[in-house]
Amino acid sequence: MASVRRAIPALLGLATAAALLGCGDGDTSAEEAQEQFGVNLGVPIQLADCTDWNEGSVDERLGTIRQIREFAGGPSGSPAGHGTTLPDEDAYELFENYCDEQFAGGFKLYKLYTRAAALGGLQ
Repeated sequence: MASVRRAIPALLGLATAAALLGCGDGDTSAEEAQEQFGVNLGVPIQLADCTDWNEGSVDERLGTIRQIREFAGGPSGSPAGHGTTLPDEDAYELFENYCDEQFAGGFKLYKLYTRAAALGGLQ
């Protein structure tokens, strides 16, 4: 059952990535993203949850945090400006604390991150 749960988001992520890579100027490739952020938890960043976090390696977790920071911070040319972000160490501690709870398996990492950043971090 877990393999099916992981396969569906992965396929959706591949379809989304293929669609995005097919649009625009084609400057960003999957290899460039991996070079920039490192490896991630293996699911699209908007679908990564605490279960994925708990199953990931330290390198995958750090790559995911970098991707979430980039996602939450927004593009530099955005009319709305940059979103609030957390230091990577704080984000790692945030996910470690929340994802350690049994009830948190389905919590989306980006939602935990953006809410914590909006509130000023861990304090």
